[in-house]
Amino acid sequence: MIAPHATMPHEGDEETCVIDDVIARWHRYMAGGLVGGLDELLSDDVVFYSPVVYTPQRGKVLTTQYLEAASRALSGDDAGGAFHYSKQVLAGDTAVLEFETSVDGKYVNGVDIIRCDDAGRIVEFRVMMRPLQGIQAVHEQMARRLAAGG
Repeated sequence: MIAPHATMPHEGDEETCVIDDVIARWHRYMAGGLVGGLDELLSDDVVFYSPVVYTPQRGKVLTTQYLEAASRALSGDDAGGAFHYSKQVLAGDTAVLEFETSVDGKYVNGVDIIRCDDAGRIVEFRVMMRPLQGIQAVHEQMARRLAAGG
């Protein structure tokens, strides 16, 4: 499900090692193999920035709801549109992961911008997407999933 990753070379400082570990755990979560799931990954004070909701979503509970709904909404159509990361860049305490998928027959391309703290917990998760038709399809899926409780 997850494509090979292109990682930019970086210094071997402690902060970079933390983001490397966080992103490795994030990929395990997305593949369904992270024991403890998002509870293990997210800081209690994490902030989630959605591409379709104006206000930031604050806290582990809300962020978990959004990320779980998003992972299901973005999982992709059966006809070859499965969610996958195509590129990633890690620097300091931040990672940028580009993804592609298809939702309701609409192509979706976006990035997850993830920032972590020194303890290896995600403190900020920002999603940006394109094109407009893809965003609208994701918005509809997310609204249905969040209304249904996930």
